[in-house]
Amino acid sequence: MARRCEICGKEPMTGNRIVRHGLEKKKGGIGLHTTGVTRRRFYPNIQCIRVKYQGSIRLRHVCMSCLKAGKVEKA
Repeated sequence: MARRCEICGKEPMTGNRIVRHGLEKKKGGIGLHTTGVTRRRFYPNIQCIRVKYQGSIRLRHVCMSCLKAGKVEKA
C-alpha cells in the first residue's frame, strides 16, 4: 500500500523516541535524564478507497483527514 495521500500529498514524517530516567524535580528528585534517543517514523492514516474522480470511479490512496474534510467523495 502506498504511504502517500494522492489528494494532499501527506507522507511519513520522522521524529525521535526519547527515553528518560530519574525522578522529576517537582517530585523530589534531581531531574529527568535522557538516556536514549531513537529515530522513528510517523505514518499517516492512508486508506485505499473507491472515490468519484473526474466523473469516474477510481481506487485512490487517501488519508483520513482528507476524507473527513470532504475533499473527496466516496463512490
